Amino acid sequence: MVSYSGVRPKLVSTGMTEIDKKIGGGIPEGSFTLIDGQSEAGKSVLAQQFIWGALNAGFKVALYTTEDTTPSFLRQMASLSFDLTDFFLLGRLNIYPVPNTFVQNDSLTVFDTLLEHVASLPDFNLMVVDSLTAFVSHASEQETLDFFSHAKDVCGGQHKTMMMTMHSYAVSDQLLMRIRSICDAHLRVRVEEIGAQLMKALEVSKVRGASKQTGNIVNFDIEPHVGIRIIPVTRAKA
Repeated sequence: MVSYSGVRPKLVSTGMTEIDKKIGGGIPEGSFTLIDGQSEAGKSVLAQQFIWGALNAGFKVALYTTEDTTPSFLRQMASLSFDLTDFFLLGRLNIYPVPNTFVQNDSLTVFDTLLEHVASLPDFNLMVVDSLTAFVSHASEQETLDFFSHAKDVCGGQHKTMMMTMHSYAVSDQLLMRIRSICDAHLRVRVEEIGAQLMKALEVSKVRGASKQTGNIVNFDIEPHVGIRIIPVTRAKA
């Protein structure tokens, strides 16, 4: 059931206290955020957690996904106990499936088309792209840097919050460092082996303008019908 106070907060929250504490209470509205990491580390699920938190706080969300169709995305969210059907039917969540294959050297057109579409949705506050990997893998370094710079300008100019996921292997280490420096917020996820246990870790590299002090690392797992489950540090080290 869709329910919120009608007063939208200035922070984009995950809706999970433990994670929100690590990111200083939430991502400040109007920020350009990058979530990167290795395969199967939880990038998409973390982005989905932000979508859930934002919708429940009164934001309107547009998702551009190369990972799912609209029905499969809604089913995926339902499997994590995030029922987005009402938000979707009420027009507070728009889902735009994006092909993850395209003609070689056509990345510039894809980037321009994406930003033009984002700009055409003035009433939407949070824009999520999951994921950029296929596009940046075929783009030149300059095209990629220009895209990230222009996306940040859109955030500042239209006061939109943009969140993009990307595999860290999609670009060179040097380019990845330059991309991260452009972003207002950078969240990195990875898989760690602690003892005999594999678990996911979220590293909060930076959140510019955070209302509270940001934390560093939180360990988590993903469970069906639960979503993200935080693993206490004491247990993680055992």
